[in-house]
Amino acid sequence: MSEPTPTTFPPLVEQTIVLTGPTASGKTSLALRLAEAIGGEILSLDSIAVYRHMDIGTAKPSAADRARVPHYLLDLANPDQDFSVACYLAEAHQRVGEICSRGKRPIFVGGTPMFLKAVLRGFDVGPPPDWEFRESVQRDLETFGAEALRQRLVQVDPVSAARIAPGDTRRMIRALEVSKHTGMPLSHRQVQFDRHVDARSCNVFALRHDRGKLHQRINERVEQMFERGLIEEVEQLVERFGSLSRTASQAVGYREILDWKAAGGGPIDALKDLVATHTRQLAKRQETWFRSFSEITTVELDQLDTESAALEFLLQHIEQTGTAS
Repeated sequence: MSEPTPTTFPPLVEQTIVLTGPTASGKTSLALRLAEAIGGEILSLDSIAVYRHMDIGTAKPSAADRARVPHYLLDLANPDQDFSVACYLAEAHQRVGEICSRGKRPIFVGGTPMFLKAVLRGFDVGPPPDWEFRESVQRDLETFGAEALRQRLVQVDPVSAARIAPGDTRRMIRALEVSKHTGMPLSHRQVQFDRHVDARSCNVFALRHDRGKLHQRINERVEQMFERGLIEEVEQLVERFGSLSRTASQAVGYREILDWKAAGGGPIDALKDLVATHTRQLAKRQETWFRSFSEITTVELDQLDTESAALEFLLQHIEQTGTAS
C-alpha cells in the first residue's frame, strides 16, 4: 500500500538548480550542457509532459537527450487521468532526494508557472477539486463577468482578491473553492509559503529573448510539430483513450486540434496559425509569472549571443553561490 500524499510540501529551491523560461526559449539544449558540465540530472517542470504519449506537442526530450543525461518526471500518467500538483510534488521530492544521495545535482527544467512556484516556495495541497462547484462558478462567470467574480472573492478572501490578477479567473475560482471547503481563506493557508530567497543566493534562471525573436522561435517550433505529426499524435490519443483529462485536453496544441477535429476539420494553415497564436499568448503569460519571482536571475539571450556564453553565465552564478559541487 502506497503512503498517503502529504498535505504540504516545503520548497526545493535551496537544494536544486532551476532553469525556466517561456516555451521555445531553448531550455532543453542549454540544460543538457549544464547538466554535463556540473554532473546534473534533469527533472521536468512541465505539467503536460507528465502524460505518456503526448510527446510532439510537449517537445519532450528525445531518446538521445535522455541517453546523454538522466531525465525524470516525464510519462508519469496516462492522458485520460487527472494528475495534480500534489502528485507531481510527491514524485519530485522523492527524485530530488535520490539524485542528491548519488552526489549529483538536481536541475529542474521547464516552464509551468504553478509547478515552478511550488518548487520555489512550497505548496499547500488544499482540498481536492470540486468540479461541480467549479462548473457552477464558471457559469456565473460567463453570465456576470470577471469583475463580479472578483467581488465575490473580496467578500470571503480580500487578500487573495488583491493578489490575484484581475483576469486570472482560474485562481479566483480555486480561492473560492478552498474557502468553501475549509472555512479558511486561501491566503491564510498560504502564509507559510510567502518566504522566498534572494536571486543572488540561489540558482534559479529564466531565459529571455526579445519578443520578436521569441515569436519567430515559437512559429518555427509549431511548424516543426505539425511536420513531425502532431495531428496524428492527437488522433492516436483519442483512438486509444477516448477522451483526455481536463488538464491534458486543454494543453496548447492539443486543444486546438481536438476542437478542429470536432468541427470537421478545415485549412491546416489556419490551424497552425491558431496554435502559434495561442502559444505566443502562453509565452506572454509565462513571462508575466516569471517577473513575480524574486528568486529568478534573468538570462538575457540577446546579450549572450551564443549558447556557450549563456552556459558560462550560469556556471559563474552557480560558482558564486557556492553550490557548484
